[in-house]
Parts: sequence; C-alpha cells; structure tokens
Amino acid sequence: MILAFDFGITNTDLVVKDDEIHYHTFPSLFSERNKDKQLNEEVVLEFIRKINLDVKKIHSIGVTGGKSAELPDSIMDTPVVKINEIEAIGEGAKYIHNIKDESALIVSAGTGTACVYLHGNEASYLGGIAVGGGMLEGLSGLLFKNIDGIEINEFALKGNRKSLDIILGDTVNEIGKLSPEITAANFAKAKNTSEDTIENVSAALCNMVGEVIGTVTYLNALMVGLDKAYFIGRTHMLSEVKKGIDERLKLAGVSGEYNKDGAYANALGVLSILEN
Repeated sequence: MILAFDFGITNTDLVVKDDEIHYHTFPSLFSERNKDKQLNEEVVLEFIRKINLDVKKIHSIGVTGGKSAELPDSIMDTPVVKINEIEAIGEGAKYIHNIKDESALIVSAGTGTACVYLHGNEASYLGGIAVGGGMLEGLSGLLFKNIDGIEINEFALKGNRKSLDIILGDTVNEIGKLSPEITAANFAKAKNTSEDTIENVSAALCNMVGEVIGTVTYLNALMVGLDKAYFIGRTHMLSEVKKGIDERLKLAGVSGEYNKDGAYANALGVLSILEN
C-alpha cells in the first residue's frame, strides 16, 4: 500500500493505492478547527487512523506541500519520501491529463494560483499570483459571511454580474475585435447601485477571480509559445469561475483543458513519482 499526501493551504489531500486508488480530503492545518496543530508524525498518523488504515500494510508514504519537508524520514518504520511541490504539480498534471513528451503549461488553481512549465523531463515554476479560491472565499466571508466556495458558486448562477461590473458595451462602441461583453471594470457600478444582492455579488466575484486566473494563464502561455493550458486544483471546478477563465483565454486564442480529478493532482503526482 502506498500513501501520497498533499498538504495544501485549504485542504490536505490523500491518495491511497493498493489494488485500487482511493481519494480522501481533510481540512488543512490552516483551517479554524486545526489552527493550533503543527505538521508532525502524529498528525500524519491521525489522518491514517481517520480512514481506518493498517499502518503495518503501508509500504511507503510520499508527501508534498506545506511544511512536509520538516516531517521525519520515517513514520512507524515506514519511509517518508518528500517531493518538491513543483515536481508534484508537473507529474500530477501528466497523470490526469495524459500528457506525454510534449511541452505543456500547467495552471494549479487552488487557494492561490501557480503556473508551471513542463519541458522534457523538467518542471519549471513560471510564477504565481495570490488570487484563487482563497480570495473568493475570504472576500465572500467579509461581504456576506459565507466561505463555502460551492455555495458561492450556486448564488452566482442565480445572479447578474452586469449589475455590478462595467462591460465594454456600456462605455464604447467597439475596440478592435473585442466583444462588447468583456469586462471593462470589475465592480465599478457598485458605487452607484443598490443591486448588491448576494447573488449579484457572488456572480461578480466568481467572474473576477476567473478573469484574473485566465489573464495570467494566457500571458504565461504566450510567453512559452503555447496555445493550451492544463488546469489542476479545485478553483476552476466552480462553473462561474471557469466561465471567467475561459472568456479570458479566448482573447488570446488559448484553450483550457480540465479534468474531474484535478483536485487530487498533486497527490497523484506524488503517487506517480513513488511508483516510478
């Protein structure tokens, strides 16, 4: 049995490989319920106990993310293999998107957003931004006391961001080939409107986060000469965020590739490295 942990800012993801692959997720050590804990051997064993695994049957434990590098080299006589997070991102993207030998841009859209360039057998960090699911949930918490990304997305589906955003069609007739539906200024109407319902605010927030991620994605894609980006993480799985991403990618002729297992990509990358 092999265990692969990804200690993220919001979630700790665990992939267990025996005869099959099993997925588990827990609130991270940064969450309110775990904020007084430090990542150590006992925390890892606590996660293992939560899913009723027999420690004696574990052949190896792989870890990435957070402060996993500070873990001991073995836990209960089981070796602990520490994987650099950029390597885990690259291998995880290969695993879920079936990327072979071609160069590829990987966008890890989680609590924040990171861009990684795959070329040959190497994964290089291109850069990142502090905009992602963490900002979406944090701002939502400040504005209407809701920090559940899935619920925020549900509100967004019922809202109209155009009541808060200024779009190009509001201000100009035409700018080249740009669509009049493109955002000119996020939340700019908010200073002159009372239409700040939870649904409208959620729609504008999800769109803004998506637009920022999409813009950073296509700029990195153009920089490395690619017209496609492979997404991993959880934030892009929110439909209204994804819509904002895709609208921005279209501006530069870049396409986005998504996968339902994206949330566990880093842990799957660790698993892949351990297996190989």
